[in-house]
Amino acid sequence: MILVVDIGNTNIVLGMYEGSELLHHFRISTSRQATSDEYGVMIYNLFRMSGVDADKIEGVMISSVVPPIVGVIEQMCRTYLKKTPLIVGPGIKTGLNLRYENPREIGADRIVNAVAAVELYGGPLVVVDFGTATTFDCIDAQGNYLGGAIVPGIGISTEALYQRASKLPRIELEKPKKVIGRNTVHAMQAGIIYGYAGQVDGIVKRIRKEMDAEDLKVVATGGLAPLICAETESVHEVNALLTLEGLRLIYKRNRIVKA
Repeated sequence: MILVVDIGNTNIVLGMYEGSELLHHFRISTSRQATSDEYGVMIYNLFRMSGVDADKIEGVMISSVVPPIVGVIEQMCRTYLKKTPLIVGPGIKTGLNLRYENPREIGADRIVNAVAAVELYGGPLVVVDFGTATTFDCIDAQGNYLGGAIVPGIGISTEALYQRASKLPRIELEKPKKVIGRNTVHAMQAGIIYGYAGQVDGIVKRIRKEMDAEDLKVVATGGLAPLICAETESVHEVNALLTLEGLRLIYKRNRIVKA
């Protein structure tokens, strides 16, 4: 078994694989204040509740967009799992040809998503990830990573409305019955849900033209992907576990076989 860990700004997502089968996956809040012991206790409790034997874990693969937490999770793996994890970054084999001006600027999650999408769907394609930021990652028919676009995420945009507009409330993100809201909450929900759906369709339309790819596949991931993509016209597939699959593939490509 292997453990894969995706450290995001809002959540940490963990997956437990046996071969290519995802046995369990967990989502916990990202805390910059938590210690390696606190994360260890939390993860051990999740394992125990799910019947996971931590002693059977062969290795750990980590990606992170929150540098201060990497060392904490790495120490947790050494202390509680007795494993030194592999971390997505320089020196790790991904199989991607990065056509980016400075590849070190690319978030690890974007690379991991691209690896999984190429393996599962082939190019040309766009991966739309609804995380703290909403990212668009473009891969051509030859599997080259071309770059993409980054926009403010749905959660932080919604929170900004609440914080900066004194008369607007904090709302739950759910689909309203109509685009024309008859109260403030429904009006905000309509603007956010249908606004982001339109944004996805608009950006994908421009990407398709720029890549000259009529057969462009569009794959979405992230916690809010099902909600938004149900209202889009351009998204072909929603895969909430795309990042975990990418981490599994990268681990496989970098696994050190012991004699």
